[in-house]
Amino acid sequence: MNGIFFAIVAIAFAIAGFRQIFWTADSLDERTPMEVLSLSMVDTAGGAVTLAIGLVGVMALFLGLMKVAEAGGLLVIIARTVRPLMVRLFPEVPADHPAMGAMILNMSANVLGLGNAATPFGIRAMQELDKLNTQKGTATNAMALFLAINTSSVTLLPTGIIALRASAGSNDPAGIMPTTLFATIVSTTVAIVSVKLYQRFWPAPGAGDIGPESTGEANTAPDLPEDAADLQSSAAEGYPGWISLVVLGVVAALVPLTILYGKVISPWIIPGLMVALLAFGLLRKVPVYEVFVEGAKDGFQVALRIIPYLVAILVAVGMFRASGAMELLVEPLGRITSLFGLPPEALSMALLRPLSGSGAYGIVASVIEDPLIGPDSYTGYLVSTLQGSTETTFYVIAVYFGAIQIRRIRHTLAAGLTADFAGVIAAVFICSILFT
Repeated sequence: MNGIFFAIVAIAFAIAGFRQIFWTADSLDERTPMEVLSLSMVDTAGGAVTLAIGLVGVMALFLGLMKVAEAGGLLVIIARTVRPLMVRLFPEVPADHPAMGAMILNMSANVLGLGNAATPFGIRAMQELDKLNTQKGTATNAMALFLAINTSSVTLLPTGIIALRASAGSNDPAGIMPTTLFATIVSTTVAIVSVKLYQRFWPAPGAGDIGPESTGEANTAPDLPEDAADLQSSAAEGYPGWISLVVLGVVAALVPLTILYGKVISPWIIPGLMVALLAFGLLRKVPVYEVFVEGAKDGFQVALRIIPYLVAILVAVGMFRASGAMELLVEPLGRITSLFGLPPEALSMALLRPLSGSGAYGIVASVIEDPLIGPDSYTGYLVSTLQGSTETTFYVIAVYFGAIQIRRIRHTLAAGLTADFAGVIAAVFICSILFT
């Protein structure tokens, strides 16, 4: 990450400096390239802090809900249900460890397109995974795999981009749901395979990923109800295989329903999630208010910890864009990729998405609101699918690893970018079939 961070900054500085040397003003008020670069650095640094502060409320809300779910034993119940799959994917993590439940809730939130809800769950998962880490500051294999899956997560309801398409006057705002589902299935599969492959070239330091908590004892939350503690202690056994198959079958049966009624369902998800988790806590005799407040306290501390990491990443990305480096990269490549179904507008989106979520969102908005393109054109569907099926990889790495002070990320970034590339190819493929 050190080399990548420096390379982005150095390239931006070199290009802005070159433009500065040969720059001529078109008007008296026009800023020089280096002035634009300087302003971008200041603005993005301030924006990073604003973004982190804006996350405080969301993190407090969902970390509080997660604390209620954990105290009631829901995380263990879910972990037991999907144990056959999760144990194979994460052999370093005990089946009864809280990290399992937190990862599953994060993945579930991503599947439903709840980006705001997924982040707190993901941070909690990373905190729990770090308790198993014998080499503090270095990412484990489980962390790398979790983040790769997180950045490429299968998505049923890309709610944000559906809303944007609707506001742009699309005749079929939810038409990207099948294309997004296809692209994310491909990217998630590639993410898993690439992590398992790349970890051979970036071996884990020390004896392994498993720390003292992996001896079979669950890392239970304090003051768990007795029945929840009993459930957690026996979670390693897991449910019978047929129960897991039934649950997976029910989830698979929901796919066509979400495609058909996704626009109707999406406004209910977040309120319904809160009511469901609090109701579950009450049924499990959890003091939901006190436990919620206890969990919500972590939101502020987490937001403070990630500020330095966000500043570093967002300033570097802002410099790359403001210097003109992104434009120089897109223009020649666009002529080539357009021959394969990836027009320059979509190429800009594909290149910027791993770097800047807000920048990519701006490109999507400008493309689908352009009267010459529109949301229901091939390009409109493609950029919408890319927005709904790819993640801001650098941002996710900065936030999640920043929350637990990880500095050596090993193969995490390589796997995430590989999954992003696969997602772009899959999006072009499926959109070419359906919308050309």
